[in-house]
Amino acid sequence: MTELFLVRHGATEWSRSGRHTSVTDLPLLPDGEDQARRVRAKLADIGLSPDDFGLVLSSPRLRARSTAELAGFSPEIDERLAEWDYGDYEGRTSKEIRGDVPGWRIWTHPLPGGETRTQIINRLTDVVRRVQASGVERAICFGHGHSSRVLALCWLGIDIARGQSFPLETGAVCVLGHEKESPAIVRWNA
Repeated sequence: MTELFLVRHGATEWSRSGRHTSVTDLPLLPDGEDQARRVRAKLADIGLSPDDFGLVLSSPRLRARSTAELAGFSPEIDERLAEWDYGDYEGRTSKEIRGDVPGWRIWTHPLPGGETRTQIINRLTDVVRRVQASGVERAICFGHGHSSRVLALCWLGIDIARGQSFPLETGAVCVLGHEKESPAIVRWNA
């Protein structure tokens, strides 16, 4: 069975300030570039190199592609790995949004002008199917904070409303695999 490694891109100006970033294509900050380079070292710590991955995918966004490249990978771009489309909430913080919509959470509330829960579940379930059908021992996806958590929850078969329970740091490496026959989280925020 395939193991799926998830890597969240390194820090950007907006990820640092908590602004929702989907379609805005921001570069990595200098420390985000350092986080991206450390991904390779994190993999080396568990005995892996970029050559150990049979499938390497990245979101089309610059921050994800740059993270992959700085970590030593040449990814295939997969549009389905793009961040959740925040629509009218692009560039706003959760605190700002809650000023208009008390109690708002991306996991449970709509995104006016953006992507629905069903849409993001469908596209990331397609990525899970692609990885599982690939037949490779290890795959790696370079992506974003919210969409990577949705991908993990699709892997596990858990309602994405639980995404708030899986915070994901910039530059983090996570591993999805199996415990016997059951989908499992092997590592999170490594």
